[in-house]
Amino acid sequence: MSSRDSILNKIKQNQPKKLNELPSLEPLKETNLDVLEQYKSVLKSIGGDFAEVSNYDEIVDFVKQHFDSNKRILSTIPELSKIANLDWATNDPHSLQDAELILVKAHFGVAENSALWITDDLMGQRVSTFIPQYLAIVVDKKDIVAKMHQAYDRIGNQEYGFGTFIAGPSKTADIEQSLVLGAHGARGLTVFLME
Repeated sequence: MSSRDSILNKIKQNQPKKLNELPSLEPLKETNLDVLEQYKSVLKSIGGDFAEVSNYDEIVDFVKQHFDSNKRILSTIPELSKIANLDWATNDPHSLQDAELILVKAHFGVAENSALWITDDLMGQRVSTFIPQYLAIVVDKKDIVAKMHQAYDRIGNQEYGFGTFIAGPSKTADIEQSLVLGAHGARGLTVFLME
């Protein structure tokens, strides 16, 4: 018997006994929290902002009041065509470098970390959520889950080419442990919480 065969036989003889079943994660999913309030609180604590709206006209009014309409505003949401260019999804991604504000919709949000799940079918282009000066994301209030466990249950069987969780504006504290917002992406994030 060769050394190799001897080693493989010893491994076969020393297999671990049947492992116990993995513990249930259901208790981690249960919560009595007010998910909307937790979502808003966490978003504020990480540098993001929110506006509760009932319809897209309220978003249009908000954007007109808080952003410079003379600068480039883009969206993938047809209802926002009054304030944003919708015809950019096939442009060269480098052409988005001067985007002041990009507005997109999220599939859902997560209260425990204020993350929003967005896939490429909602982004227009993958770079769109990372390149503008400011980013605004619309999410339905009913689509906010309490924990990441529930979020992973929702995305587990989806088919998508690209997806990402976005939570707050970009930030870093690498240099001298000083927090800098907008260091390598959007300087600000506004989440529109839709009724």
